[in-house]
Amino acid sequence: MSATHYTNPAGTEFVNPLRDPQDRRLPQIAGPCGLVIFGVTGDLSRKKLMPAIYDLANRGLLPPGFSLVGFARRDWADQDFTQIVHDSVKEHSRTEFREEVWQQLCEGFRFVPGDFGDGIAFEKLQQTIVDLDRERGTGGNHAFYLSIPPRFFSQVIGQLKEHGLASPVPGSWRRVVVEKPFGNNLETARELNTIISEVFPPESVFRIDHYLGKETVQNILAMRFANAMFEPIWNANYVDHVQITMAEDIGIGGRAGYYDGIGAARDVIQNHLMQLMALIAMEEPPSFDARSLRLEKQKVLQSVVLPRRLDLSTARGQYVEGWAGGLKVPGYTDEQDIPKDSTTETFAAIKLEIETRRWAGVPFYLRTGKRLGRRVTEVAVVFKRAPHLPFGDTATEELTQNALVIRVQPDEGVTMRFGAKVPGTAMEIRDVNMDFAYGGTFTESSPEAYERLILDVLLGEPPLFPRHEEVELSWQILDPIVEYWAKHGKPAPYEAGTWGPESADKMLARDGRVWRRP
Repeated sequence: MSATHYTNPAGTEFVNPLRDPQDRRLPQIAGPCGLVIFGVTGDLSRKKLMPAIYDLANRGLLPPGFSLVGFARRDWADQDFTQIVHDSVKEHSRTEFREEVWQQLCEGFRFVPGDFGDGIAFEKLQQTIVDLDRERGTGGNHAFYLSIPPRFFSQVIGQLKEHGLASPVPGSWRRVVVEKPFGNNLETARELNTIISEVFPPESVFRIDHYLGKETVQNILAMRFANAMFEPIWNANYVDHVQITMAEDIGIGGRAGYYDGIGAARDVIQNHLMQLMALIAMEEPPSFDARSLRLEKQKVLQSVVLPRRLDLSTARGQYVEGWAGGLKVPGYTDEQDIPKDSTTETFAAIKLEIETRRWAGVPFYLRTGKRLGRRVTEVAVVFKRAPHLPFGDTATEELTQNALVIRVQPDEGVTMRFGAKVPGTAMEIRDVNMDFAYGGTFTESSPEAYERLILDVLLGEPPLFPRHEEVELSWQILDPIVEYWAKHGKPAPYEAGTWGPESADKMLARDGRVWRRP
């Protein structure tokens, strides 16, 4: 089979191996296409999407005629939009700014002003896409990125359908990209899925969970299934419990309008942490295509059971005034635009169990929070103690349980904790760490998650995108917890800069365990 050759603006030739799926060594390059971003003036677009598009172009992974269309309620001309993208790229891009790359990329920028309910604006968008197909050779291939609040999804998708933007001509494609949250409970998630599925087929819908695009998250699969040393002990015979943590040291910032009423559990546990849990707990798929991965993750989520006593197996909190990063910071209800009587949780911890032969009896503890001790996301697989220790009690009094810790951010890598003898004449054993860091091992820095995810959208490769079945299963797990919390008082206070409310520590203490302090 012949390969397709591309040359990026820097003069480097790349080979597109899309026609030879067996060869994964060469970078995959998107074919002729364009991207339309709704909500292009928002923080996500400026800080993540625009820089990721530039970084892809800088790496030679976008076609020469790639186009980017911004749609927003701004009275901008194309050159105004180009300047906004330029400023965002200069401030937030991962790779070095190169003028020759920028000049080729920005030739494909267009801006369409209008409201989501403005049919005339969508007619102009339709004509803009037709013009780009003619001028830039995008071939009718366009993805629509909904970087907007979920309440506008139905309106925008309806406009795309009404103006023929969702229907590709033969030989081309149209795709839609949806940012989380995918609803705020099972009912709204199903409503959203119904709205989308009436216009786009399942294979054309990409639900973004940016955590699944992180290199370290993908490395979970490589670590488990490319090595013979982990899988034999990856089960209830050896694993005592699993802790999955996403901690932030910042407050809500300018997200009050979104965050209040949503809370930590809906914002993080339902998507990011349950997806991480599924990757840790899933069985080995027959292949790493999208369908095989999705089915194995679904099996995990279908097997999750909640403990009978939610009062003893969940915890929630709300940060109050405290110290973070050496500065005095306000409590949640003192943040701008937050009601004084808000009962939204900024910390959530839950205990889940997976009823399968592999994991029966192994608790999975998931926690997330804002204004915690430090910013960190990690998965800690904590192993059982050795059944027999032929040492005196004093020799092992400082020895804890073995653990494999997968660090997702900020310092990507893997740490193994095990016992080793302290140098000297006495037999004394202490914990030591063996550490692997991405930054110290590989010369190339890890791409940003949105680079990988946007490229996968343009390539039409969905392995890292949860389907609606996974979304609905996650809500089935979380809904009873959120409903229980709504009926049982306010979240417990915890001081900013600490590791959450006392109720979270008690939750593990009842099981004879403690939270890790990353």
